[in-house]
Order: sequence, then C-alpha cells, then structure tokens
Amino acid sequence: MELEVYKTDGTATGKKIELPAHIFAIEPNEHVVYLAVKVQQTNSRQGNASSKTRSMVRGGGKKPFRQKGRGAARAGSTRSPVWVGGGRIFGPHPRDYKMSLPTKLKVLARKSVYTDKVKNKQVKLVEDFKLEAAKTKEIFGILTSLGLAGEKTLLLLSDYDADVVRAGRNIPKLEIRVAASESTYDLLNCKRLLLQAGAIEKLSGAFKK
Repeated sequence: MELEVYKTDGTATGKKIELPAHIFAIEPNEHVVYLAVKVQQTNSRQGNASSKTRSMVRGGGKKPFRQKGRGAARAGSTRSPVWVGGGRIFGPHPRDYKMSLPTKLKVLARKSVYTDKVKNKQVKLVEDFKLEAAKTKEIFGILTSLGLAGEKTLLLLSDYDADVVRAGRNIPKLEIRVAASESTYDLLNCKRLLLQAGAIEKLSGAFKK
C-alpha cells in the first residue's frame, strides 16, 4: 500500500512511499494487543500500598477489660481488627506487579495496531522537517496545515530532535516519539498517526520480517 507524503504546509509533495507489508498489512491479533497493553500498565504500578496488621499497630498491650462478668465478648487487645483503631485483616502490602511479554509478541502487537490504523485511514506521512526555533507555534502550525489540530495525534520522528520535542510538549493532544521506540499503548492512545517519511525506513529495519 502506498501513501502520499505531505509537506509541512499541507500540500502534497507528489511523492508516495510504499508501506512495508510486514508491518502495515498483517493479520491483526487483538489478544496480543490486549496482553501488551496489560503488561505495560501493570508494570507502571508502584505496588507500594500498605496497611498494618494487629501486630504493627502501636498500643493494645493491656487487656481492655476483665475476661468474665461483663456480659460482653472477651477481648485481649484494643488493636484487634474488630476494634476501631485496630489492625486490618488481609490488607494490601508492598508487592512487585512486574509482568513480561516475549519480544516477538510485543512486536506483533505493534504491527497489529499499525495495520489497523492504516485500514482505518488514520495514518499520514509528512516529509522530514527541522524547526527554525523550538517554539510551540511552529509545531502547531504544521498540525493545522495537515488538518490534525485538535486531534489526538502521535508523531513518530525518524531521529530524535530536541527542538521538535520541546516545541510539541506543550500541545495537550500531541505525543512525540522516535520511530521504533513507541509502545502499543502509545499507538492505541491516539486518533491519528503522523509519521515522518524517514520513520518508515526506521520501522522497517527495526521490525524485520
């Protein structure tokens, strides 16, 4: 499949790029996409929620009242979980939520999303560009010219460009990544995918057949 390459002013360059079939024309695997997102979000959990058991709560060493004669249930400590101010039964404790996914499945998940984006005509190509200054209005002007202003967009660069990253970080609905470093969640969490022309070659090299 070929896509038109646009200039930063929104006009067509007259050049088309053939999208690699092993990335943009595979059989999508929705379950692998689900697993990839699940693993990423799970690994982002801090796992530092903590509660105190009865042995951790300070006090409660003295028996609150005598064993018999009061007509009440016996009690040996005011820090029992059934008392207000007592410990907690089966409460959360710090833990590691880390999960992993085989590299081949991670790649398959991203390829699946790329294929879906192309099928739904959510991918646009722009020529490689440099900014004269790291100003937000420069990037916003490019997005406006391409008809992407106000839309949730992921921009994939062919190479890291500090000026572009600085200029785009103040735009609420824009995320910027270097090609082949994006995650499955990054690809799903956007409505439109904007790729620099050079990013196609980089993706093709990173996602080998």
